Amino acid sequence: MASEELAQKLQRRLQLEESGVVAEGEPVEVKGELEAEAEAERDCLTARAGAELSAKLCRRQDINEGAAQPRRAAVFNPYTEFKEFSRRQIKDMERMFRLYDSGRDGYIDLMELKLMMEKLGAPQTHLGLKNMIKEVDEDFDGKLSFREFLLIFHKAAAGELEEDSGLLTLAKLSEIDVSIEGVKGAKNFFEAKAQALSSASKFEAEIKAEQDERKREEEERKHRRAAFRELKSAFSQ
Repeated sequence: MASEELAQKLQRRLQLEESGVVAEGEPVEVKGELEAEAEAERDCLTARAGAELSAKLCRRQDINEGAAQPRRAAVFNPYTEFKEFSRRQIKDMERMFRLYDSGRDGYIDLMELKLMMEKLGAPQTHLGLKNMIKEVDEDFDGKLSFREFLLIFHKAAAGELEEDSGLLTLAKLSEIDVSIEGVKGAKNFFEAKAQALSSASKFEAEIKAEQDERKREEEERKHRRAAFRELKSAFSQ
């Protein structure tokens, strides 16, 4: 917007000069006013650009020093973003994430990751834990969001983790089947898995299976309640 106003004022000055109102070299008041306004606009734009650059540099410095505040990530849908995994696999990963998110804040921090690796039988050093988080820490907040947790299995399945990576160890020991085939480093696993699980019919079948399971559980609850009422009635007589 400011650049458009500056362009309009410069165009006005050009028109005045062409009409002879503002002659070259003549100390006309209008000419001086326009030049002052144009200079002020340029100073404003320069200051604004400098402020934006300064803010970015400050943010980067905070990240490097570990003092940066995490930015609120956009809400994501794991089923559409990680299409190589089935709904059941993602639910298994979500259950595991919640199990070790002892603070119930939606993140796995350094100490919670330490506990996780100890429970899996592969304890890590403090530096090793920090390096594990760093491999998938996209927002530089020093902890794992659920999306970043899914990235561990995404990278494992795609063969993108080094053999000595702590994340690879986590994926191997997690008892989630996506890690068993992919951790060997086979590059074709990711493509094969994506091709096998990305069809809409399979996705719909999984949803239907979940709905049928819920209906079956509801029917069982109804039968148990009916049996309890009959038993209660028999004792009341």
